[in-house]
Amino acid sequence: MQKYTLYNGDCLEYMKKIKTSSVDLIVTDPPYNLGKFMENRDTNLGKMRDNFFGIAGWDDLDFKEWKQSMNKFFHQAARVLKDGGSMIVFMSIIKVETLISVAEKNGFYYKTTGIWHKLNPMPRNMNLHFVNSTEAWVYFTYKARTGTFNNDGKVLHDFVETSVTPNSERKYGKHPTQKPEQLMEHFVSILSDESNVVLDPFMGSGSVGVAAVRLNRKFIGIELEEKYYSIANSRIAEVDTCEA
Repeated sequence: MQKYTLYNGDCLEYMKKIKTSSVDLIVTDPPYNLGKFMENRDTNLGKMRDNFFGIAGWDDLDFKEWKQSMNKFFHQAARVLKDGGSMIVFMSIIKVETLISVAEKNGFYYKTTGIWHKLNPMPRNMNLHFVNSTEAWVYFTYKARTGTFNNDGKVLHDFVETSVTPNSERKYGKHPTQKPEQLMEHFVSILSDESNVVLDPFMGSGSVGVAAVRLNRKFIGIELEEKYYSIANSRIAEVDTCEA
């Protein structure tokens, strides 16, 4: 298998092309399905950001449709993961309970819910309410209660602190929910070993792929939007060339 393989298309279709029980780790950041929720929120983010997810049109399924799509995703994730494989899924805190329920129905063991704390969030409306500086991530294993866990004897807390994505990681283009490479390297290094296969079915601009290739893992990435697929391709190719 080559070092990385990228697909531009629907993740549910392209996951069917992945060999059964061939993936060691999934790290992914699917749509949080907050578009309709954000329609009724008192926010000026649409005016402040030209790529604000709440008005982009790809994050506004109704709840039943979103739950069904997540069930199909976990069904395919269960098929491609090895027994004892791990998965990290980023998700809005208000959707975590539903996500866990869907995952457990597909054979996943729920380990914990953790927090990513952004050290330098945009101080939007700071004089009106608490600044949003956290996102949740959910940790699962498949058909096992534990998996690879490279803690090197250290106590690892269920929160991770990093800055938001720096401009240096956006030079090929921006994604509205882009996560920093440092954050993805944290999970890839702990939950997989060198030469393992890491999958991101909602690849976006490719931060998981950059982390995986940099850490000498094999990577499979799937992204629906051609624009973001192109950004991911450029970013991962650059790090692959540097590591060669």
